Amino acid sequence: MAATSIPPYESYAALVAAFGGALVGAGILARLLGRDPREQSALDLAVLIAANFKAARTVTHDEVTSWLREPFVHGQAHSGEGEKAVEDGGMRQALGELFTCSRCIGAWTSMGLTATQMLAPRFGRLVTWSLAAAGANDFLQASFAALTAKANELEERTS
Repeated sequence: MAATSIPPYESYAALVAAFGGALVGAGILARLLGRDPREQSALDLAVLIAANFKAARTVTHDEVTSWLREPFVHGQAHSGEGEKAVEDGGMRQALGELFTCSRCIGAWTSMGLTATQMLAPRFGRLVTWSLAAAGANDFLQASFAALTAKANELEERTS
């Protein structure tokens, strides 16, 4: 019978506290700088959503960020596919779970991108628009590959 690991609840609590603290800190700093979130438009939100998708996927799946996941997963962290968090019951496990879950890390990347937009608007726009364009590129490349494969399949059937 395999031993079941106990989730690292203390580490989860520390991560939630860090997230909350960073969010509160960014809010206080934005207020001190006179930044008003109501200045953001619907277009800013749409770009932020696309940028956050790309940022979360980059952290959890891309080879370029494998160095970030490596200490927290079993095996080699190269493709982002099939990586499993270590099960040591501590912060290493909690971070492994965070860095391998695009939905989980998405909360963190959205906070960082939003804070950047609020605290350094020009740089924030540069980052979010760049990531959004990269995310759109991913969709276009995947769509093109799927359409090409389908066209080739249909051509083979008619030959």
